[in-house]
Amino acid sequence: RSEGRLIPFVRLALDEGPIEEARRCLDLGARGIKLHPRAQKFLLNDERLAPVFALAAERGVPILVHAGRGLPPIAAGLERLFDSHPGAQLILAHAGIADLANLAYRFAGKRGVFFDTSVWSAIDLLGLLRLVPPEQVVYASDYPYGQQPGSLLLSLRAARASGFDEGQLRAMFAGNAARIADGEEPLEPLQPRGPDILAQPLAQARIHQYLSMAMPLLFVRQPDAFGALGLALNATEEPNGTNREELEQIRELLEAGRDLWRTLPEAEDDAERRLVARTAVRLLQIADTVAVTSG
Repeated sequence: RSEGRLIPFVRLALDEGPIEEARRCLDLGARGIKLHPRAQKFLLNDERLAPVFALAAERGVPILVHAGRGLPPIAAGLERLFDSHPGAQLILAHAGIADLANLAYRFAGKRGVFFDTSVWSAIDLLGLLRLVPPEQVVYASDYPYGQQPGSLLLSLRAARASGFDEGQLRAMFAGNAARIADGEEPLEPLQPRGPDILAQPLAQARIHQYLSMAMPLLFVRQPDAFGALGLALNATEEPNGTNREELEQIRELLEAGRDLWRTLPEAEDDAERRLVARTAVRLLQIADTVAVTSG
């Protein structure tokens, strides 16, 4: 129905005939393999992974690996698998934050390894872009958990703050992923672009700090969240704050998120409550993205 716009991957469970299932789905048109070591409780030194990598290299399809929260260090195991299977391609989800420093050390500059941009905070993405070349970065939203415009804004502002030019932005948002999907040779990785130091105005740094306090409290419905959110709002009022226009934008987003959250008791059912809560949190996340990438 998508007329080719949606590209299917097959997610494999290692204890349920993974090779047979991968072959079946690839024969039906799947164009990639997904592995989720946290959800399916396996490590990256599991001997059952070698045949999966061999099949992916044989078929010329990428392997997308969950590399976000909830994992022990994964870089060494992934490097052994990748180096043992020439022709394999890896996409490390969530910017590889589970083991970012080691993953970047082992894979930055390696053709055929990509990091996606589906992270919660622009801080994580800025951390990735200072270590990994633009040619190895692909945009991702982690839908339905991440949605527009938040995920797009986060990636765009972090990339611009890291010095990406227009060609590198186009490659990150479309070109690199299109090459993977079309089975084309990856671009030769050049040099990382991001700065080593985050040049953030102090008011915006305070806003980020208070939102980092507020959002976990909102998730568990703690009333103290409004105290931390109030501190973030107060920080937008600094009379000598740098980027005054952005501080006003942040304030509008914070007020909209706060006011929406306060309507939760009026929701008619659980579905409406979830929608209101998620929308409010996304507004706060956009405010945080603007604060972190200001400067």
